[in-house]
Amino acid sequence: MIQVNLDSAVRTVFGKGPMRQLRMKEMTPANLYSGGGQPVPLQFDAAALFKGLLFIHGRNAVVTLKIEGDSKPERNVLVQEIQKDPISGELIHVDFLEIALDKPMKFTVPLKYTGVAKGVDLGGDLQIFKDTIVLQGCPMDIPDLIETDITPLERGGAGITYGDLAVPEKVEMLDNAAAVCVSVS
Repeated sequence: MIQVNLDSAVRTVFGKGPMRQLRMKEMTPANLYSGGGQPVPLQFDAAALFKGLLFIHGRNAVVTLKIEGDSKPERNVLVQEIQKDPISGELIHVDFLEIALDKPMKFTVPLKYTGVAKGVDLGGDLQIFKDTIVLQGCPMDIPDLIETDITPLERGGAGITYGDLAVPEKVEMLDNAAAVCVSVS
């Protein structure tokens, strides 16, 4: 899993007007939620936050927040929600969820198929039924993606199932192992 470090500070202003003034100063407000505790209001440099979020867009990533002015100066989090202006695309607000790196969680991981199937070379059609897999494990054990070679697939063959995919040892697959991911017809 990808790791990103972001610097932030505890936010002391609240309300609609102060949030607008904060955004005019090139800062983005955010909230940090943790299992049932009080949310921690944060503020980020808008450019640094945008760059960090753009790097992890659409991928599973653990973000390490370095929080200035907090009792716990470093926290591991997942991005929970990103709010953007629909016209300008500017970040309006971000919500983070604090996680423990040693507790198993569910993640949806993308599948990447490489190569050209033999059956496609012979005139068959490649049919992709699944492009993600649900895995459970500690966040740092979850892969960024699962890659599989489809070169041996022939026309009319059984195809590749979830059970055929190379899943890391410390990770448990939650999908049905018999479900077909890709085949050639």
